[in-house]
Amino acid sequence: MPPIDLGQTLLGPSFRYDLRSPDISKLDRFIVENPIRDWSVVRWKDVGRPFRVENYASGKRVWEEQNGDRMPIQTSWEMFNRSFHEWFVKDVPYEQRRMMGQFARAILGFRGTEIGRLWRELQQVALWNTAHRLTDTIWDPRGKRALFRGLDVSKPRILFLGAAEGYEAMQLSAMYPGGEAVLVDYDGFCQTHRFGEFPEDYPFLGTHPQTGSPRAWYKGDMNLTYLVSDIRQLSFGHEFDIVISVGLLEHFPDEYKPECLEWHRKFLKPNGYAILTTPRHSWKTRLFYHVMAEAMNYTYRELMSIQQMGLYIHENGFNILRHGYIKTHNGVVARVR
Repeated sequence: MPPIDLGQTLLGPSFRYDLRSPDISKLDRFIVENPIRDWSVVRWKDVGRPFRVENYASGKRVWEEQNGDRMPIQTSWEMFNRSFHEWFVKDVPYEQRRMMGQFARAILGFRGTEIGRLWRELQQVALWNTAHRLTDTIWDPRGKRALFRGLDVSKPRILFLGAAEGYEAMQLSAMYPGGEAVLVDYDGFCQTHRFGEFPEDYPFLGTHPQTGSPRAWYKGDMNLTYLVSDIRQLSFGHEFDIVISVGLLEHFPDEYKPECLEWHRKFLKPNGYAILTTPRHSWKTRLFYHVMAEAMNYTYRELMSIQQMGLYIHENGFNILRHGYIKTHNGVVARVR
């Protein structure tokens, strides 16, 4: 892809390159912040419980039928990561043209079963094209910058739990340059493929360390370490300025959420920042996980409101500094209480 200038965006075949809104002070319009001033008065009876996504992928159901047991959590993540990665690397316009041709031939041939299958696949690729490539709601660079802005850190050490391709650690590294990001995932495929094949020409809008002016950063510019490890086996102490997870908390039923949140606490320096995001409960996200079930729904998953997400975090010993939602994700920035 040709380079793009600050303030511009460019649509590629798989995703959007975006360097719009270089002035960080003008990012407020990309986050809706909820003014809950006192989380101690928020009650579950008022905010309700998260919505559970239970229409699982057929691959999960078939595996469990063949093995006569519930799919192990690590296996479900391995299947999810491979499925999800296939979508990230698609040339979406080409796929749409190819499937439209197949669909037309199936109609002309009166092949009913094939028509139904191709129609479902066309719905999936059209939704992926809109959600990821056109509107950029999965990576959401301007929304993530709005959530991450204003942290009191210099050359931070960042720990990303359940890192997948590591997108958010790279965005933080661009905004607060000169430090180190340690990415952790227990599926080796994430290291070799989701992170390993992340496009080297994707620009992250951040800051020039000498002048403070906006500049583009790339994966190769950053100090990134990728560990294939179970989070529970990490030997780090309280040594990170930022501990982040993206789409992690919602995969734990309530009885395990305190353990998940403890992972954020145990690696933070005093006054360090815990940053968490989860998919936001809305009709758009419910539609996405319904249509994209075959690609996405291998694991336990909840959709939350920002009030529900914040209450979990507050009840487990954090003070919430910023909370709100960005396109289709909730976001919370917190410190240990």
